[in-house]
Amino acid sequence: MAQATVSFAVLGSLEVRVGERRLRLGGSVLPRVLTTLLLSPGQMLPVARLVEAVWGENPPSTAAHQVRKAIGDLRQRIPGGSAVIVTDGPGYRADIPPGELDISLFSLRLQRAREALGARMTAEAAEQLRTALDLWRGPAPDAESSGPLIAAGYAVLEERRLAAVGQLVDLRLDLGEHQELVGDLMELVAKHPLRESFRGQLMLALYRSGRQAEALGEYTALREILVEELGVDPGRQLGSLYEAILHGRPELQAAPRTAGHENPSGPEPVAPDEYTAPCTLPHDLTGYAGRERELELLLGTADDTRRLRIVAVDGMGGSGKTSLVVRAAHRLADAYPDGRLHTDLRGFSPSQEPRDPGIVIAALLRTLGVPDERIPEDLDGRVALWRSTLSGRRVLLVLDNAADAAQVRPLLPASAGCLVLITSRSRMSELDGSESVSLDVLPPADSLALLRAALGEERARTESAEMERLAELCGHLPLALCVAAARLRSRARWTVRYLVDRLADESRRLDELRSGDRSVEATLRLSYQAMGVEHRTMLRLLAIHPGTDFDVPAAAALLGLERADAEDVLEQFLDVHLLEQYEMDRYAFHDLVRRFARRLPTEGDETAAFARLLDHGLAVTDEACRVLFPSRGADPLRGSPSAAPPAVMTPKQAAAVFDREHSTLLALVRQAVAEEGFDEQAVPLARNLVFYLDMRSYLPQYEKTAALAATAARRLNNLPALRNCLNNLSVAQWKAGRFTEGIATVAEALAIAEELDDRRDMAVSLNSLGLLNSSLGRLAAAEECLERAVELFQGSGAGRQEGYAHSNLSSVYSYLGRHQDAAAAAERAVQLSCRYGAESEGVTALTDLAIAQLSLNETAQAHATISRALSLGDERRTPEDLALAFAVASDIHQRLGDHRRSTDCAERSLELIRSEGTAIRRPAVENILGNVHGRRGSHYRALALHRDAYRHAQVIGFRVEAAHALRGLATAEAALGDAEAARVHREQADELCTRMGIPFDRYAA
Repeated sequence: MAQATVSFAVLGSLEVRVGERRLRLGGSVLPRVLTTLLLSPGQMLPVARLVEAVWGENPPSTAAHQVRKAIGDLRQRIPGGSAVIVTDGPGYRADIPPGELDISLFSLRLQRAREALGARMTAEAAEQLRTALDLWRGPAPDAESSGPLIAAGYAVLEERRLAAVGQLVDLRLDLGEHQELVGDLMELVAKHPLRESFRGQLMLALYRSGRQAEALGEYTALREILVEELGVDPGRQLGSLYEAILHGRPELQAAPRTAGHENPSGPEPVAPDEYTAPCTLPHDLTGYAGRERELELLLGTADDTRRLRIVAVDGMGGSGKTSLVVRAAHRLADAYPDGRLHTDLRGFSPSQEPRDPGIVIAALLRTLGVPDERIPEDLDGRVALWRSTLSGRRVLLVLDNAADAAQVRPLLPASAGCLVLITSRSRMSELDGSESVSLDVLPPADSLALLRAALGEERARTESAEMERLAELCGHLPLALCVAAARLRSRARWTVRYLVDRLADESRRLDELRSGDRSVEATLRLSYQAMGVEHRTMLRLLAIHPGTDFDVPAAAALLGLERADAEDVLEQFLDVHLLEQYEMDRYAFHDLVRRFARRLPTEGDETAAFARLLDHGLAVTDEACRVLFPSRGADPLRGSPSAAPPAVMTPKQAAAVFDREHSTLLALVRQAVAEEGFDEQAVPLARNLVFYLDMRSYLPQYEKTAALAATAARRLNNLPALRNCLNNLSVAQWKAGRFTEGIATVAEALAIAEELDDRRDMAVSLNSLGLLNSSLGRLAAAEECLERAVELFQGSGAGRQEGYAHSNLSSVYSYLGRHQDAAAAAERAVQLSCRYGAESEGVTALTDLAIAQLSLNETAQAHATISRALSLGDERRTPEDLALAFAVASDIHQRLGDHRRSTDCAERSLELIRSEGTAIRRPAVENILGNVHGRRGSHYRALALHRDAYRHAQVIGFRVEAAHALRGLATAEAALGDAEAARVHREQADELCTRMGIPFDRYAA
């Protein structure tokens, strides 16, 4: 029997059907997770987004685990669920054929409607829209029932639905169905009383049905509502419709219905006897590719003959504005039989001022055949003649390279039926009645299409990977892509790979993107030269920022301005496309613009600007660390902050600041240390960053930051600061498994602490030294260091650090088989973590206590202890410690006979340690889980885990875990009948344990 088809629906509410049967999903977690995935089909959603969808801003500590469990449950409940919900990197993706998901069908129907409109098949377009709207089964769920994030997704869908409704109404009006529409439109207006488009459609339908008074009354009713609720009048478009209805203008009458209900072509405009329609458009481009969405939008502008249409296309220099508009103009030419005119306004042209509007109008009038003697001298007279000349004509006017709205405004016709296409590097937001199309860089697929069109399909096949890299190095900027393609075409022996290698040199990239008289740098320079001196300086200073993007406060620090003034500057740069904005309050340079700005001549104010940026970074991270790490010690370099402190943060906001900015902060520290002169700011900034990087287990960045801080502190010859930096660096080296390097580092820190006679910092260094020695199997030395550290910590006020020392000492006691001492030390560590407000950091101490309790056969107590550890654990905060806790929990659950929970904990432990773990924790986790599988009888699985543990332990010299792995291998091999291999590994383990002076009974059954 064929398997029943599974279908999914979210338009109105969530519904999953297997054939005719509706699948029930209990609770709230499963439906919300599935709904979130279905609202973004084909897109990878990280676990954090699914957590937010289910719980909003206050998720439980186990939220991520619950989401993953929900994914597993959905895969089991939905037939073929593993193929429907797939793991994709750090998240999950709904992979559903379009025919089995209503939201995909909805998008498909809308696309077919657009295609039918492009072919002027009005009735077919209307039918496709009806079919799309019929997919909706009811209203979208509200935020209370679905959560804010899902409700926001439905809000976007609802806007798409209403837009489709409006488009269908327009088509039905064009088809002469005005009388049939009145009732539907009244219902729409009742539901959406402030939506002017529906009100206008109702007015038109009423007027065409012979109900002029009612049509005018609808306008009056809307005006009363708007004035009362918002204090505004209806928009200009609705006002124009009101005036047209009031005066009974003939253009409002419906076109007569024709066979097939398609749009009639209508009569051609009557031209004056002596008039010949001119065309001054530049030649159409060959090899044009990409921008299909924007091109379709422009091609749709010829459909409305009832009004003047103005479309302003803006984008950065080289984004392909003129190419797009000229392409569209040629495709639209037949719809404008009275003239297709192009003029370059020279708003951004080398060595030329923007053209005067009066001069432009005179030239356009001459093109239309107006003799010189009829052209007035004054601007107002020319504007009046220009508009009267175009009256009643359908003319397409391309105003290319406009400087601003003031230059364009006098050139606009006044008559309906004309189309004006404008290109500019500046947004024409001040141009009333215009529509805006902003060009970003090309999508990667469009970039490759452009290169294929320019270089040929053969090259695209043989050098596809190199072409993708070429597109990336060109920043997906059309001009850069065209220049690169031109260079390749003019140099027959060059391969794409060769040009890619040349462009990889960042210092020369702009020099390479030059071909003939076309140059990316020259194009960018035009935008730069069009600015005033003050804005040129600000652009150069903003380019100092080392991050990929930045917020307004960071920009204000660089520019030395108040926040509001800095935001005004950023918005001005955004308007001329020298900056980009992908989310609210954050700005970014296009890569090539940044490189251009960094090549500009320096003026001596960069040093002060960079210092202000460092001060700003310090102020923000000081506040974030105050919230996240309240009990950290004082910074020996920090006096009164020179930058104003930011607003008080919540812990979530503080973590979010670091999550977003940590890469930028590392780049800032790196630049500060490289340039020198900023060491007093670099050291405390690095210290703030190190705390966060350690919390998140971003170990390579942690070690790099700590090393940079040590370099700067050494240059300052500040011993207390250097001692702190070295201690931080030694911890990073321990976590990375470089124990010998760590011992050398911490030995220097200890010598400084002894020289300064600082008991507390001597204890800190001894704690690290004990940790490093224990990892190398030097247990006697480790015990001595840690016991001395505990002694020095007592009475120093460093309770949290004393807790760490007790926890580390517990591990050493466990290695030595002194399990009662291990339990006592771990218990003391737990007490200190609670007393000093660091309970959430006590996962390691609780795990050590559970291990000691297991070794003392106190399984029930160990279960309570590890349960407490897991309740405090946070996978976003030292996930490797949580991985170890899950591994121990797996061991405990197995001993208690709860094999399902043991399996769940084992899987979670491996998932964490393999994706986010540290070198130091991985072999320990794998050894524990190897023992668990061995006792379960899964000896091949145990063998594989112990092999991995041994390999990982050997790489870093972790001798204790290497011994555990060898013993685990021997046990698994004996169970599998390989007595010889078991004997060899057992002897190797015994020899290693003997050299370390430890019995092997840490996880004895």
